[in-house]
Amino acid sequence: MPLPRTRGTALRQQLAELRGPDVPAKALDARALAALAANPGCRRRAILDGAGVNKATLASALGSPSAFGQSQFALTRGNAFEAKVKADGGAELLRLVHDRLDPAAEPPAHARVPDLTAIGPEGRTARTALALREAGEARGEWTLLDHPMLALDVAGSPAFLEPDAVVVHPDGSWTVVEIKSFPLLDGSADPAKVGAAARQAAVYVLALEEVAARMEPSPEVRHRVLLVCPKDFSNLPTASAVDVRKQRAVTGRQLARLTRIQDIADTLPEGTCFDPGRPAEELTAAVESVPATYAPECLAACELAFHCRDRSRAAGAVTPLGRSVRAELGGLTTVPDVLAAARGEAGDPEDPTVAALRKAAALRAEALGAAACR
Repeated sequence: MPLPRTRGTALRQQLAELRGPDVPAKALDARALAALAANPGCRRRAILDGAGVNKATLASALGSPSAFGQSQFALTRGNAFEAKVKADGGAELLRLVHDRLDPAAEPPAHARVPDLTAIGPEGRTARTALALREAGEARGEWTLLDHPMLALDVAGSPAFLEPDAVVVHPDGSWTVVEIKSFPLLDGSADPAKVGAAARQAAVYVLALEEVAARMEPSPEVRHRVLLVCPKDFSNLPTASAVDVRKQRAVTGRQLARLTRIQDIADTLPEGTCFDPGRPAEELTAAVESVPATYAPECLAACELAFHCRDRSRAAGAVTPLGRSVRAELGGLTTVPDVLAAARGEAGDPEDPTVAALRKAAALRAEALGAAACR
């Protein structure tokens, strides 16, 4: 007799059906989680990421292919640089951690590099937790975990994350290491790229804190992470310490605000499926059955941004104008509503937003009239 399905098993089965029975799941990585946390009100992205849907493939099937993502050249260059940083058992990487974050500790002449191989993400997550526990017991030694696997609960569904490295210091504390291929020029880098790396590292810090909370005594997870990049225009590694406390607090708060994936899945029409192989009409209907919260910032963070932008424009929504404009307009959610309020054809004149629009329209008409007279 088959065993009864638990709530978690039922959810995984439901998400597999939403993705498509023959479609492999796309892992939810830290970059996607950071983008998801930046727009926690978007139920569409939450369910698609939770179900493991490949949004780039989905966007192409919808007729709005995405230009979002890294080039193959950048990926190859990044992998080569990471291999250089971790060569010789991570000697250079540990030297940078010691110099930038823990100069008072003993220099890492020798370090433990445990084997983290295991079957499946659950097995790798358990093996990582065991390696972290063993490293904490071996006080006085440096330990380098190369591509550990961490799990983080996101809206009721586990996300498996793989940081570039985690270093355990001789005092037992843990540090996240992010290795990027963009350069540090004279000790500084592109602020936008550093900010994105900090948000990504903050997700790893949150996941490590969950691991640490299950240990007794609980190790310290350092909030200063190490960002390793090429120095100037060379391929020599250098590093900078980045404090991610602000990003960690914001990301944790935003992830906590996410509607539970189970709740979103339960509201979808029966038979909803995001399989890119389905007819275009059915696929469009499935995607539109989940409300989206589009903002121009999505263009740099989500593969479905072009599709959502086109739909928002077609509906006359004010969201393509930006979050600040949307917030200023209050209850006026469409461009026709805004224009009607400005012309005095609709809206409560006591509403401050409506009054401001009418005043702006009057000033515009006065300026155009004066220009015409001149």
